[in-house]
Amino acid sequence: MSAASRPRVFGPTVDDQTRCVHYRTPLDVVAIRFACCGEYYPCHLCHAEAADHPAQQWPVAERDERAVLCGVCAATLTITDYLEAVACPACGAAFNPGCKLHTELYFEV
Repeated sequence: MSAASRPRVFGPTVDDQTRCVHYRTPLDVVAIRFACCGEYYPCHLCHAEAADHPAQQWPVAERDERAVLCGVCAATLTITDYLEAVACPACGAAFNPGCKLHTELYFEV
């Protein structure tokens, strides 16, 4: 996917794979489309700093929404697919397992 066709990721990103100033390990390669605004941010801290509104979590009933962007290949995953994955199903890029500690910040549990 070309850079022009990738969704825009808001917040203080530090590279083109969606790493940000808060989370920038080799495994931090996802951006979340927030339920409140429909915009992609690398993390909850980026949303808190850059958005003009509080974050809202995706309801459990909307787990089929494509709300997770792989920063490596630009594939979009459903919430269910992301929550069950350890890597991108499209390109195999590993996801940070520590992100599971923040699930409730993005998705109702």
